[in-house]
Amino acid sequence: MKSVFIFTIFILVMSCASDPKNEAKQVQLITLDPGHFHAALVQKSMYDNVDSVVHVYAPEGNDVALHLNRINGFNTRTENPTHWKEEVYYGNDFFEKMLAEKAGNVVVLSGNNLKKAEYVSKSLAAGFNVLADKPMIIGSKDFELLKESFAKAKESNLLLYDIMTERYEITTMLQKEFSMLPEVFGTLEEGTPDNPAVTKESVHHFYKYVSGSILKRPAWFMDATQQGEGIVDVTTHLVDLVQWECFPDQILDYTKDIEITNATHSLTSMTLSDFKAITGLESFPDYLKKDVVNDTVLNIYSNGEINYKLKNVHAKVSVIWNYKAPEGAGDTHYSIMRGTKSNLIIRQGAEQQYRPTLYIEASDETAIGNALQANLKTIQTKYPGVDIKKLSTGWEVVIPDSYKEGHEAHFGRVTEKFLEYLQNKNMPEWEVPNMIAKYYTTTKALELVNKK
Repeated sequence: MKSVFIFTIFILVMSCASDPKNEAKQVQLITLDPGHFHAALVQKSMYDNVDSVVHVYAPEGNDVALHLNRINGFNTRTENPTHWKEEVYYGNDFFEKMLAEKAGNVVVLSGNNLKKAEYVSKSLAAGFNVLADKPMIIGSKDFELLKESFAKAKESNLLLYDIMTERYEITTMLQKEFSMLPEVFGTLEEGTPDNPAVTKESVHHFYKYVSGSILKRPAWFMDATQQGEGIVDVTTHLVDLVQWECFPDQILDYTKDIEITNATHSLTSMTLSDFKAITGLESFPDYLKKDVVNDTVLNIYSNGEINYKLKNVHAKVSVIWNYKAPEGAGDTHYSIMRGTKSNLIIRQGAEQQYRPTLYIEASDETAIGNALQANLKTIQTKYPGVDIKKLSTGWEVVIPDSYKEGHEAHFGRVTEKFLEYLQNKNMPEWEVPNMIAKYYTTTKALELVNKK
């Protein structure tokens, strides 16, 4: 009787496992060495077709402990708690163990960037799909390996995708939408190196709050050889947005569409007491001492600017890292797209109470005002409730609060898009060549900086 019962259970389990519908809905996440808080933000919400059990492979230490604490915080929060179950393997052979055990089918990479290109390549070779935080590479030496990884993913019918959260910021989404209204925007200017048609600037802070708590940074985050310089890190988002907004749904060829005209980088200085506040460490690790002055000040190449030409359009992207934001402020974003009829500008300063706000400015306000009124329904069809408000300098785009999700929620949006591509095999043809173009731009700019 007992053997019959066991056999019956076996048949039921096997029939469920072989059910194509069940398999199509099941994604098993693996988190590899989660040193960056973005790894946890992928799990800030649950997903219908994702298993609640997540396998984590990492060396024992503070990085993985902080990650698990964040997941526990999501599981125990009062409002809409998650129910993730983390199964953790600790050991210096964590990567080899992950490849051997094959406990899932999607590897989430968000941590130390030094070996990320290798992790991506070997994970794909082992048959895993990969959802990788930016940047996937931090130098030109890994560019060819990244290209090979995309080719390997295509050949094996796997998905390799990076986490571009800024595409889901509502002001950026609407900036793109308004730029596609010829009666309002005209066409995108070509610009010049001194007066680019597109400028995107981002200001970030080492000391910040995430999910209501002061963010603990790993010490290696302040090491450009492990995290990457600012010019190849945060600028990844900005270069992505330039491509996504200026040439929507178009394939870009990095061999002929990109010309770096100039690139610069600069240092942010951090005292030992500042360093202690965000890492909890009493002293600088040995690997950071190459960047320490007088044993008390750490210098980090976290700031960078790239001036380049994308097809016929001159663009500029820049990132600045300060230690701590002014009271009531946070990370900020500035963006302008210059059209032949109007300019679309995102500002996020004190005047906007540090909230991103989209403006439309034009020299011929009467003509553009009439065009706005005539074309507003096109925007409202896609984004109900969006409106415009006349100002002395143009118009402010009025956005309902329901669209203002915040940066942390955008990780869920990217993950949902990744899962859609994974299940439906419908990733647009332009995504892969444009990811390659993006990383060519950032790493080529760093190469230019280092030659100066």
